[in-house]
Amino acid sequence: MALDADIKTVLWTEADIATRVAELASQISDDFLGSSSSLVAVGVATGAFLFLADVVRRIKLPIEVDFIRAESYGAGTESSGALRISCDLKIDVAGKHVILVEDIVDTGNTLLCLIAHLESKGASSVSVCALLNKAARRKVELKLVGEGKFYCGFECPDYFVVGYGMDFAELYRNLPYVGVLKPEMYK
Repeated sequence: MALDADIKTVLWTEADIATRVAELASQISDDFLGSSSSLVAVGVATGAFLFLADVVRRIKLPIEVDFIRAESYGAGTESSGALRISCDLKIDVAGKHVILVEDIVDTGNTLLCLIAHLESKGASSVSVCALLNKAARRKVELKLVGEGKFYCGFECPDYFVVGYGMDFAELYRNLPYVGVLKPEMYK
């Protein structure tokens, strides 16, 4: 595969990811077993699409699925830091347990915005299921709604990572693993 040449190192292989996804889905299934509220998985577009598909296929409970998109806006190529919901849910989440499925959490700004948005829609709880947690870059404290939980696939070092849905300039999403992109590819 030509894209492989752009990867400095592989952090998590396809097998590593599959094992961890199965563990996360099992934990989510156990945590919500017997709940009187419906369960909704909300993928954060676009990076979480592969992770979302793999997780929900392994959850052993009835579950609805939807997507949401939050974008920074501002002039030029620089983000203003402000976020807006550019594509909202079709599913009504009022009174339901929502699991926000994200590819990577770094600053936490996007998740903070999305959690507040879901809370305003009446979700009974908001949990986060992130493939990667890049805590070294966190700028805000994540406050989960109701009895929300934080499910984490892997703790990620502060590298520029791609693959398994994550991109640089819309490329590399199709890599079956998570790898560190060579700096010359993005600088």
